[in-house]
Amino acid sequence: MTTARDLTLIALGLPAGHSVEQGDLSLALAGAEAVDLLDHGALTLDGDRLVPGPPVETGDALLDQAAAALSPQEPYETVDAWLWRRGSELAAAYADDLKRAGLLTHRTGHGLHLPFSAATQTGSPADSPARRAAEERRTSGEPVLTALLVAAGVGDAPSDIPDSPLEDAVTTVLAAVGDAVTQLEAVRLRQGIEDAAFDNVWRGY
Repeated sequence: MTTARDLTLIALGLPAGHSVEQGDLSLALAGAEAVDLLDHGALTLDGDRLVPGPPVETGDALLDQAAAALSPQEPYETVDAWLWRRGSELAAAYADDLKRAGLLTHRTGHGLHLPFSAATQTGSPADSPARRAAEERRTSGEPVLTALLVAAGVGDAPSDIPDSPLEDAVTTVLAAVGDAVTQLEAVRLRQGIEDAAFDNVWRGY
């Protein structure tokens, strides 16, 4: 299982009363894909630019799609631009993919909050080796998954990122995810203020 799939399984398995905004999760999933592509050698970072590597078969259809979606032209795409482009409705895509794989059960009213039509088709994770592995990765405090969960609004911030040759690149991706989620929240707040002002006009306030 990929980091993005683990992230989706955990988000969909949240208990009642907890939810994850689709936009936040979609950005985190795009970041998870970038981290996994770095790990597969399908991607390197030049500063904050995503530089495609040689073609790699990852064994995961959505991750292969992500690799194929990397911009091949210099000056290449920034991590931030990738998150917004690739992240468009990515949470729904992963939920649908897990459902096709038989990893989701009945529809649930909690977990991933999808404000679009896909919400009516979303189920909760079935008890499966994939779900157990994702939960074990979460409970172990694996820092990359934990950081992505925090960005999506789940859990506490990790103390560090594990040492590896990809540490700087991974840190760059995780920081970009956090910044993008913050930007999205600012947009939501601004939209909420504008909507409230519009309602007040119609109410005569």
